[in-house]
Amino acid sequence: MHDFHTHFIPEEVLTWLKEQKNSVGAEWSNLNHNKTFLTVNGKWGFELKDSFTDYQRYKEEQEKAGVTHPVISPVPQLFLYELPTDVTKELVTVYNQSLAELVHANKGELSAFATVSLSSPELAAAQLREAMRNGLKGAIIGPNAEGRMLTDPYFYSFFEEADRLQAILFIHPLLCEDPRLKKRKMPNLIGVPWETTICATDLLLGGMLDKYPKIKFLLAHGGGFLPYQIGRLNKGYMQWPDVSSVLEEAPEEYLKRFWFDSVLWHPQALEFLLQTVGEERVVPGSDFPFDLCVWPPESSATKGSDFLIR
Repeated sequence: MHDFHTHFIPEEVLTWLKEQKNSVGAEWSNLNHNKTFLTVNGKWGFELKDSFTDYQRYKEEQEKAGVTHPVISPVPQLFLYELPTDVTKELVTVYNQSLAELVHANKGELSAFATVSLSSPELAAAQLREAMRNGLKGAIIGPNAEGRMLTDPYFYSFFEEADRLQAILFIHPLLCEDPRLKKRKMPNLIGVPWETTICATDLLLGGMLDKYPKIKFLLAHGGGFLPYQIGRLNKGYMQWPDVSSVLEEAPEEYLKRFWFDSVLWHPQALEFLLQTVGEERVVPGSDFPFDLCVWPPESSATKGSDFLIR
């Protein structure tokens, strides 16, 4: 079984973070004797578990869960889109090279997505091209950068290259910074899927799936809230010309052009997704080894694996 949603931080990346800790605001803290937390640029600290940084431990945990082919993504905390380009460029180079070496050392047993300097789209396009030349399957990207949604023409050069390469683009949110969501982990609990919902809805209604038909857009966490509210988008499509004039089909048909991971933590929610978009559009994922991972990943979502990775 594949696991399309896992995260790992190679040793070379940790070394770079320690060397550049002042420029990226990297801080390590011990909240108790057994746990180390990493915070980068003052945002979204997370427990730096052994399985994030020790590949042998990572591999053992995947094998125990019955995963035969994990797909590694860089951690979203290290997108660093808000930092100067020369900083993100350096980290992207280190991260992507490290993952490419890991993939080649475990030939056939492992795949990975790159990270890119999305706030500099032409550079990001070149980084994606180089990463895929080195054997990576595409890139993990955030739902926005530089205060711009992904449908902004600013990003067209990146998406044009991703389309030419037939890349997988894994849309993974960061914590929502809505000031109303400050308590009880709400920036994560509902803010994370909300960010995916906004991004995916914007891609759908903005005509991006027609403009770039060869990109494989993979949405984290089951697509957020979008699949559940697709009926509302359908109604708006029928009601308002400024919605329908951009689209060639109803929103529900575009929904079936995305891919979705199975990170939903609820069997009925997953079943609804499978029925709504089709089994070939849902792939197993876990979000390992973050605290809110689905472990082991849902084995009922396996038909989409070959369609996505081929």
